This record gives sequence, structure tokens and C-alpha cells, in this order.
Amino acid sequence: MSKALRMILLATVALVALAFAGTALAAPHFQSASSSVNNSGALVVNFDERGLGNLNVNLTLTADATAVYACINRGGNHPEAANKETVQGQVTTGASFEPKNGRIVASLETGPLSAGDFSCPGGQRLVLASVSYTNIVLTDTSNNVSTSVADVSRIFFAV
Repeated sequence: MSKALRMILLATVALVALAFAGTALAAPHFQSASSSVNNSGALVVNFDERGLGNLNVNLTLTADATAVYACINRGGNHPEAANKETVQGQVTTGASFEPKNGRIVASLETGPLSAGDFSCPGGQRLVLASVSYTNIVLTDTSNNVSTSVADVSRIFFAV
């Protein structure tokens, strides 16, 4: 094999290796994802997903949730420790996003769980006292990519 042919072959192999390296870096992945609880008690996950094409991407957000509801009197106090209800379950939501330049920077929101049939006696109002979200997972179902997100909680009323 001539020296020129060997150089061309090595250059071709190097270019193919670079092309595959670029493809690996461009695979769909979550660059970041963070959780918070908004003023309504809903879980909000802000995320940045990269390495996407230009087709719509479907995402789902799931979490285990706990919500504590309580009765508050006109003075803003919780009159009885027994006058509260804790509900637990899973919350989930999903949406479709259109990538821009192979990237989605957006947020998803879900929850809180409902108080169900729990109600307060006359002269008191029902409030969401606290919420917590654990086992939070954001999944790109179009590309089969998931990321775990930090647990988060918030107290609105100490009961």
C-alpha cells in the first residue's frame, strides 16, 4: 500500500470517528432539570433537553405526592390538630414540545392532589397546609430518555 493511500485511509478513518463522536454528543439528553412548588402547591419542573431533532417531542412528568389539608379559622389559626387530612398518591402530566435548534427549554406542572371529600365546619376555610413530591421523574417518551429530579416540599401553614 502506498504512503499516499495509507494517508487517505487514515484521514477517512479519523473523519468517520469524528462523525460518530459528534452523533454521540448529539443524542437526546437532559442538560438540566430542577423542581419547585408554586404558590398553588403544584410541582413545577423546569428542564433543558438537548440533542433533539426538529420533530415534536412528548414528555411526561410523574411524582409521588403528599398533600396535607387543614381548616383555618377567621383569625388565621388552625384550631384543632385533628382537623386536618393527609392525602397521598401519584401525580402525572404530559405535553408535546417543538424543539428549536434541537433543544427544548420549558417546564411541566402537575398537582397538588385534591382534598377529596374533606371539608371544614362553618366559620373555617379549607387550605393546603403543605405538599411534598418525591420520586420525581421526567421522561422523553419520544426518545426513551429519563431523568430523576430532586424531591421538593413546601409548607404553607404550620399545623
